[in-house]
Amino acid sequence: PAENSEFDALVKANFPGAISNKQLATKVVSVLEGKGYTPGNTLLATSLCADELARVLEDDFVKVYGNNFNLGGLSGFPFAGNTGFGAMAAHIPDDGYCLVVHGPHVGITKDGLIGKVERPGIALVDNCCGSAIAASNYLKGITDGGAKITTKLQSFSDFQQGAVQELILPFGKRLGEAENRMKELPYALYDSQDILVRDIINTGKGG
Repeated sequence: PAENSEFDALVKANFPGAISNKQLATKVVSVLEGKGYTPGNTLLATSLCADELARVLEDDFVKVYGNNFNLGGLSGFPFAGNTGFGAMAAHIPDDGYCLVVHGPHVGITKDGLIGKVERPGIALVDNCCGSAIAASNYLKGITDGGAKITTKLQSFSDFQQGAVQELILPFGKRLGEAENRMKELPYALYDSQDILVRDIINTGKGG
């Protein structure tokens, strides 16, 4: 997307320290180049949300390192799990490296509304990340005491969303006490995802 200094300032005002996708990719490539990572010896693995908006960052890295191995699903959680990570690790070039890019995403409108996004060609101002917000609402129902108790097993037709809801359960108090729930949500999601990603990586080390 074309750079917009006014919008960038709005993003940085709400998320101090935020940088553009281009800046992030440039910094990462520069640092890793000094450590011996090159397009020829590096496999790119990503765990980003299924939302097409997440492809922008992914594509920036793909332009450098080539096609990525996708580990992610809804909200950016690494749903490929240990099996997917093991398959990915087998594709790393001999004596080469793997770059894992992971994390959630969050929308912000031109008016500064967090948790919403204005998509090209669509009049509706949509939730973003829709999966994360749905999980947050589920969690709020539990912490506020309004959720209905059910013995229904998790549906395989919506397995990933069910998992997202369970994975952010430990952050109920943190989100409930946040000054802005939508602003805090991506940080809570990242912390949950980081624990899972590190666990998968550590398990994979023994394979």
